[in-house]
Amino acid sequence: MQIIKDGQLINDSWSYITDDAELTAGDISVSLARWKKDKEQLLGHQGKLGVRIGPADSVEEIAADLKDLQLIELDFPAFADGRIFSHAWLLRGRYNYQGEIRATGHYLTDQVFYLSRVGVNAFSPEKTEDLPVSLAHLNDFTVKYQPSIN
Repeated sequence: MQIIKDGQLINDSWSYITDDAELTAGDISVSLARWKKDKEQLLGHQGKLGVRIGPADSVEEIAADLKDLQLIELDFPAFADGRIFSHAWLLRGRYNYQGEIRATGHYLTDQVFYLSRVGVNAFSPEKTEDLPVSLAHLNDFTVKYQPSIN
């Protein structure tokens, strides 16, 4: 499957592992709950590590672990929940996270430009046919009146 990363279409090398599934080889992401429960085992994993957080999760819970994580997935369970925007800003602005921050789930393609402004640099839409539209929305505006992460 393809995603958008840093303004380009690329093949996705990551697999999301549900809480009850066995760990697989390669680059994996897990829920915050699984990260907290199995952190020591995950740190021994061969491959890159990521954590998926939702709106109700706290970024502060992974702040000390950011050095060990190459991916933070921000999962939108519904497009009407804006707490994910704050999570992205905190990761980049407060914690200076330099890894990939990826939007997943039910976000609107119209939100892509604004998500990029607060630090999201990768997008995995639910429908692959939304990729070209999302990519185009990254360039919605050429002038930015307010400072932000980017």
